[in-house]
Amino acid sequence: MTLQGTNTWVVAPEDEKAIVIDPGPVDPAHRDAIEAACPLGIAEVWITHRHEDHIAMAPDLGHDFGAPVRSFESALGTGRPLRMGETRGIGGGELEVLHLPGHTSDSVGFLWSQPEHTDLLTGDLILGEGTTVIMYPDGDLADFLDSLHRVADLVAARGVRRLLPGHGPVVNDPGAWVAFYGDHRAERLQQVRTALVEGANEPEEVVARVYGDLPPGLHRAALASTMAQLHYLRAMPGEGQISAPGAPHVPDRE
Repeated sequence: MTLQGTNTWVVAPEDEKAIVIDPGPVDPAHRDAIEAACPLGIAEVWITHRHEDHIAMAPDLGHDFGAPVRSFESALGTGRPLRMGETRGIGGGELEVLHLPGHTSDSVGFLWSQPEHTDLLTGDLILGEGTTVIMYPDGDLADFLDSLHRVADLVAARGVRRLLPGHGPVVNDPGAWVAFYGDHRAERLQQVRTALVEGANEPEEVVARVYGDLPPGLHRAALASTMAQLHYLRAMPGEGQISAPGAPHVPDRE
């Protein structure tokens, strides 16, 4: 579910305290690595979304460094909530908060603009390999697709050089990878439509037809995404008829 683990991103200028983004699960070696990357201390801890693999270490880290923990959902933090469009200058660059719901309702990303280039921290909206899960009912496929469209526009308009994901490697071709994510969702939706037309009545039946045999650890994720897709097909105008042309081909990278 987390690929090689959770990526913690540290913005640590030479002459300022750091901002630590997604400190991850409680792990002593990982904490040591974070502290080593923050020689002047930590100003704030920012969280991309509520899942434990991103947030579990945040309370202790924030407490020990006197750093507020900030999240879009105020109940998860100890400082001011992060808000869409908020900016923070640090190290000659600027971090801008983007509300990017879909994986979860509280998911945010951060546009990291520097004099030489611009990167986008995507949390779990977009991973560095494979595809993310829509964690229904909190996650929503319509929101996810809207967030993808907004990221695609940002990549083009702001010349985003790289995507820095919550899991997996850095993405060095943002436009192509975002397009792949959109194509993948279109293909999955078509597979769900086909399963319904062929007689699948329950979400578990759709999972079996669309995903086939799955390792036990991936079944919950497949079921959550399937529930999100069924909700989308039944809720969106024109989708209830379960008829649509075939989706584009998706590269075999999942």
